[in-house]
Formats: sequence, C-alpha cells, structure tokens
Amino acid sequence: MEKQPWRVTGSSYVVDTKFLRLRKDTIELPDGHVVEDYFVRESRGFIIVCAVTNDNRILLVRQYKHGIGKELLELPAGAIDPGETPEQTALRELREETGYTAGSMEHVRTFIVDPTNSDTVAHLFIARNARRTHEQDLDSTESIAVETVDADGLRRLVREGIIDCMPHVAAIYLLFDLGVLE
Repeated sequence: MEKQPWRVTGSSYVVDTKFLRLRKDTIELPDGHVVEDYFVRESRGFIIVCAVTNDNRILLVRQYKHGIGKELLELPAGAIDPGETPEQTALRELREETGYTAGSMEHVRTFIVDPTNSDTVAHLFIARNARRTHEQDLDSTESIAVETVDADGLRRLVREGIIDCMPHVAAIYLLFDLGVLE
C-alpha cells in the first residue's frame, strides 16, 4: 500500500543563494497533524564522473570541502548549472576540475541522495579514454590536485576509508559490482 503524500499548506525561502537554497514548508500529514517548520534543501543535483584513462588509470581529485572542514579524495564531481543536462555537466566538470576530456561519457545510474530533507539527485557517469587536453579551470573556491590510481588501488582507498564521501563510495562499489571497473 502506497502512503499518501504530505500536503504543503505554506512555503517560503529562508536562504536563496548560489550555494544554498533552503525552503521552509508547513505541511499537513495524512493523519491531519501539522508540522510548521519542515526544511528542505533544493538542488539541481550533481554529477559524479569515474574517468578512466587509456592505460586504465582512474582520475581522482583531492580538495578541501568547507562543509566538513577537511580535505577529501573523491571522483570528479560538481553541481548541475541552470540549463545544463547532467551529461553536459559531467563533460564540463571533468574538464574544469582535471583538465581531462573523454572519448565517451556514459550515464550509469541516478541516485537519490537525502530524501528526508533534500530533493538532490546524483548522476553517475563513466568516462572512457580520458586524456589531458586542457589546463584546469577552477572556481574561486576550488584548489584541486589530480591523482590517478589503478582499480586495485581504488578498491583499497575505499576499503580503508580514505575515500569516505558516501555518494562516491556507493558509486565506486556500484561500478565494480556492474563490472564497469575491474
């Protein structure tokens, strides 16, 4: 039996910036109970790219993430800009963050990230035949070091918790499970 959706009886934005859009809803639950301050982060979503070079090296990016206050090692990723498709974002972010372009870009899967408090989805792509063709083109908030690793090294980084951002961990394990990475 499918649950009834909650009814939104009021909504306003408490934050509306380039980096964060936060909506405050008043909702009525199916049993009639009213919740006055239910907050939802709105997002256009983001992409994660697993880029593999001709010699089977996987590109990783090391950068400081202010929300958690530490440097992380991840796959290239980024927010979808207005008017972009997820694939266009994947191509752009790969080039901007790493200076690499790919011979092909294939959508693998879309994930729901945090359904309780956000509408964010993440789109996972595999980029094959990646090669360095440009200089990095970083935003003012980015300082990114590009690293490469083979598949065994990538497994080790995830197992040891060195790569520990949940969407990236899930993406990497899915790529191994599907046989996209070996």
